[in-house]
Amino acid sequence: MTETAATVPHAHPDEPHTGGLANRLNWLRAGVLGANDGIVSTAGIVVGVAAASADRTALFTAGIAALAAGAVSMALGEYVSVSTQRDTEAALLTKERRELREEPEAELAELAGLYEAKGLSSATAHLVAAELTEHDALAAHADAELKLDPDDLANPWLAALSSAIAFTVGALLPLIAVLLPPVAWRIPVVFVSVLLALMLTGTIGALLGGAKVLRPTMRVVIGGALAMIVTYGIGSLVGTAVG
Repeated sequence: MTETAATVPHAHPDEPHTGGLANRLNWLRAGVLGANDGIVSTAGIVVGVAAASADRTALFTAGIAALAAGAVSMALGEYVSVSTQRDTEAALLTKERRELREEPEAELAELAGLYEAKGLSSATAHLVAAELTEHDALAAHADAELKLDPDDLANPWLAALSSAIAFTVGALLPLIAVLLPPVAWRIPVVFVSVLLALMLTGTIGALLGGAKVLRPTMRVVIGGALAMIVTYGIGSLVGTAVG
């Protein structure tokens, strides 16, 4: 239900129930997850290659390939997913516009019924529905029925760009960590830097989601550690077999 003075007398624009803040938090969480994917997937590849070969060119090539492929894959995946979501939202709004044009009285009664189901008295629900319909009928129905804002539909291009940037930022960490140190220190430096980065992303993700920090942080750290251990083992076996 739209938050107005009649329904939320003490509403404040900075409170966390506002739609704009919720959308920003969703984008932040998606960015953290994208960065986390970049860290783990790229770290796994460069650790595997480093276990098989000390050649810096091979490491750089593998790391850049992993970064580029991952960023493009994330961008394409988000674009397709969010495009589908936006198409669905647009279709629902088109249907709602048609119903408002063809059956305005039935739609008004439906809107009043929705507010009455939320706890308003019948008289208040009909008053709120009538006033909101007079102000912006589509916005009122989109909010109450569809939980959508007609002026703020999902943006597939923004989603694709955000995912690609987040993945790239995350992927740069293990790539830099494996290229800068001497050969003997490459894998330990990658392990430590990646686990610290995962602790940070896990903590931020938990805080943004309003969850306790320890369990989600440990999940991403343990998952990242397992990924690097597995790829290190495979790289060592392949390097030994080929060598």
